[in-house]
Amino acid sequence: MSARPVATRFSDSREFALKAVALLLAGGLLFPATAALAQNWPVKPVRMIVPFATGGGTDIQARLFSAKLQPLLGQQVIVDNRTGAGGNIGAELVAKSPPDGYTVLFQSASLAVNASLYRKLNYNALRDFAPVMLVSSTPLILVVHPSVPAKNVKELIALAKARPGVFNFGSNSTGTTSHLASELLKTMTGTQMTHVPYKGAGQAVIALASGEIDMLITTIAAALPHMESGRMRALAVTTLKRAPSVPNLPTVDETLKGFESDNWYGLFFPAKTPEAIVSRFHAEMSKVLTDPDVRKLMENQGATPLASSPAEMADYLKREIEKYAKVIQASGARAD
Repeated sequence: MSARPVATRFSDSREFALKAVALLLAGGLLFPATAALAQNWPVKPVRMIVPFATGGGTDIQARLFSAKLQPLLGQQVIVDNRTGAGGNIGAELVAKSPPDGYTVLFQSASLAVNASLYRKLNYNALRDFAPVMLVSSTPLILVVHPSVPAKNVKELIALAKARPGVFNFGSNSTGTTSHLASELLKTMTGTQMTHVPYKGAGQAVIALASGEIDMLITTIAAALPHMESGRMRALAVTTLKRAPSVPNLPTVDETLKGFESDNWYGLFFPAKTPEAIVSRFHAEMSKVLTDPDVRKLMENQGATPLASSPAEMADYLKREIEKYAKVIQASGARAD
């Protein structure tokens, strides 16, 4: 009998090898190799996408974390600002990136807000990301012009009910947490307050200080100088716990049970990123958030370090999307 042609034997061998690999994959026998690759991660710089401009609160925290992560990961963590569409440009970039651990999103509460604020998005906040952790929370502060007679939240609600459609509030812009926190207050109290949007926190704060508007919910950092000068009066913070930077100020929740609205920050990989990579990054970020210098710098900016688990971040994001969906529907706010 003549020998089979070499080309045929090679073809058969290749077919056999491919079938063998397929069987190994089906049986999960190559998973240890995948885990080993994840354990060696990272072997090149990691991009941290910040979907907002340089110098903002999200950017400041991201740069603080990137500097501390580099020695822990053994690779550069490069902050890459991809601005536009209320944070959607950067979020979409990460959602469509390879799930290899080299692109991570550092995003604010706008990820939850935008799910309802925009009619059409090219990503799904719940489906297209692998949550790493809820990193921090920054309280907002409810402030009024000194001419407003209300001295606390209870009196404010009574005043707004007595002046339906006349009592107004400003915001940093339509669809921001500044806006939606006030809309949540409206929804929960049944008041009819008029929204006056501005172009950024700076304009909104000046408007309140000059008496153009009655009320504003904004960041503590933006309001504090005007509070100290007596050009606005603080009534409460919007988080469930009192803020360390203004410990004597009550929460809205102490009067209006269940009210919570803050500007939170979280980390997200693209969906299907190996769990080993997510776990490693989570572990290193947890170390960063226990660094006394990091905590001090964050608290000076009004941010509270949190370091949740990936599962807790996923659950929190789902609840935030549901909460803001109701607020946005009630307010009729749209960004497109």
